[in-house]
Amino acid sequence: MGAPRYSRILLKLSGEALMGDQGSGIDPQTVKRLALEINDLCRIGVQIGLVIGGGNIIRGSEKASEGLDRVTGDYMGMLATVLNALAMQDALENLGQPVRVMSALKINQICEDYIRRRAVRHLEKGRVVIFAAGTGNPFFTTDSAASLRAIEINAELLIKATKVEGVYSADPLKDPNARFYPRLTYDEALDQRLNVMDATALVLCRDHNMPLRVMNVFEPGAVMRVVLGEDIGSLIQNR
Repeated sequence: MGAPRYSRILLKLSGEALMGDQGSGIDPQTVKRLALEINDLCRIGVQIGLVIGGGNIIRGSEKASEGLDRVTGDYMGMLATVLNALAMQDALENLGQPVRVMSALKINQICEDYIRRRAVRHLEKGRVVIFAAGTGNPFFTTDSAASLRAIEINAELLIKATKVEGVYSADPLKDPNARFYPRLTYDEALDQRLNVMDATALVLCRDHNMPLRVMNVFEPGAVMRVVLGEDIGSLIQNR
């Protein structure tokens, strides 16, 4: 195995990635598989920040459309990301990998408060840092949280792990004629309204020159291949 191309990354996992074949919730075997891949990255010296969505438990925006107050729904979604973060922490610690969960909301009995300098120090000491509770503010997605944290910790690459191979013009699971984009600029992704991340997340990455790799989380070893420099999935960056 060669040397990693990136020494510090931010990995964004959707909450759905933790469901496995279940319709909702957390599948322990799926979490263990993802933890094994993250642990392998740590073993070759990669510093990892991790953001996990909460869609496997609740989506605040969806509940708002059903009549729940949007702010309340978003806070419920933030708490769902904390549940996922604790599940991943447990799986990684069972492999012997040190982990810290840092929450944008104050939940001091189970998480550390998010403090940027402390997060960077944890990374430097070889600990995986899981950033929970999004940005701590309603109306912002975990994609925006991932972009923000990647910039704050000076990550060299933001990886968004999805259920498809990369960025397409439409959902390839529904449209067999969807066009695959191996390379894109942020302006192209924004102008074409491609469903990569929400606009706030893309603008943050664009304005701070943070490269984004979109790839399939369900392909075993894919994240390792990206970190070693293999060109898989879709790369979005400024020209």
